[in-house]
Amino acid sequence: MKAEKNPWYWIPILNFASGFPYAIIISVSVIMYKNLGISNEDIGIYTSLLYLPWVIKPLWSPFIDLHSTKRKWFLSMQLLISIAFLIVGFTIPMNHFFFLSLAIFWVAAFASASNDVATDGFYLLSLSKDQQSFFLGIRSTFYRLSMLTGNGLIVIIGGYLETEFGDKTKAWSYTMIIVGLLMATITVYNLLTTPVSENETSEDAVAQQKDFITVFASFFKKKQIGIVLAFILLFRLGESQLMKMLTPFLIDLKDAGGMGLTTEDVGIIYGTFGVIALLVGGTLGGIAISKHGLGKWMLPMILIMHLPIVGFILLSHFHPENTIYIYLVVIVEQFGYGFGFAAFLMFLIFVAEGESKTSHYSLATGFMALGMMLPGMISGYIQEYLGYGNFFIWVLIATVPGVLISRFLVFPADFGKKTTPN
Repeated sequence: MKAEKNPWYWIPILNFASGFPYAIIISVSVIMYKNLGISNEDIGIYTSLLYLPWVIKPLWSPFIDLHSTKRKWFLSMQLLISIAFLIVGFTIPMNHFFFLSLAIFWVAAFASASNDVATDGFYLLSLSKDQQSFFLGIRSTFYRLSMLTGNGLIVIIGGYLETEFGDKTKAWSYTMIIVGLLMATITVYNLLTTPVSENETSEDAVAQQKDFITVFASFFKKKQIGIVLAFILLFRLGESQLMKMLTPFLIDLKDAGGMGLTTEDVGIIYGTFGVIALLVGGTLGGIAISKHGLGKWMLPMILIMHLPIVGFILLSHFHPENTIYIYLVVIVEQFGYGFGFAAFLMFLIFVAEGESKTSHYSLATGFMALGMMLPGMISGYIQEYLGYGNFFIWVLIATVPGVLISRFLVFPADFGKKTTPN
């Protein structure tokens, strides 16, 4: 597909629209439920189960490949997500709001996973390999920026409304309605800016003629598939647990081992300096791979991504009174995440290379989601058993298997490097 519109117009916001609902469903729901009185154990189990649509999305990704255009898919799914968030806002004041809102979040999660499949396919078919490498950092940054918009701006709004109304239920009801309206606005923008034509290459056309079983089976015939899957499943073993318990840690009172911050404090910390650090890290990560290739940067990027967990270990043991230390830890962690995660995304693109690359990329990200869901489900129990201090030490240890496995991966050292014209 040759995009008749400048990629700078649509890549940032299209990927923002992919990450934003994920942030609300997976991350902001944790903050919301924590403030509405749900226990850490229940938060860990039920919000982790919301990962399931991303785990099993490869089962219906061939259907998306074979029916209609990817643009129609992601626009219709984004509209459905907008409606779902509005409905969640209206369920919060109701009895049994926890399970009612979870059910709607499930609908939004399936729509969001489908949106991801269509968006990924649109990206892979729209750009040359050089462009994919160049825009990888931008794509990753705006995806992560959308998550920080949830954990930052949306949480700030929720915290402000908590103070304004003096009623957390009313505050989060209004917040989710605002989220739905924002998602609807993003959908309209993508309708107006994304290229309309989708002229796939002959390779993609042949791949689409294959049946699901052939497409599915061909993924497991790739070289080193056992090691590749182990790496994808274990790479985020630590991060999956960190993401679920980090917000409870920041909000819980110091008597409970937390940092005692308000909801608005958490939103400000992640929505200001965290955003800047992420933008810088993500952009530099994409540029580094584009200049030197994945081979040079794989291990350094993985280490830069994981080592900032040490900062949360220190916070949980010393509980500094000055919030500047929390800002410093978040800045370092967000920069490391933005810079390091670019390597993982580029490796997934390598795994998806060849025929049926949209479906294969979806399979790879599905296994990634499984690696996030299972550890996240038990993270609340592990945290309650170990306490926050020892929990963060465990999280750091959990990053080791992914680092070790990465040393056995075989891929071209210059993969992702921008080729220079003769």
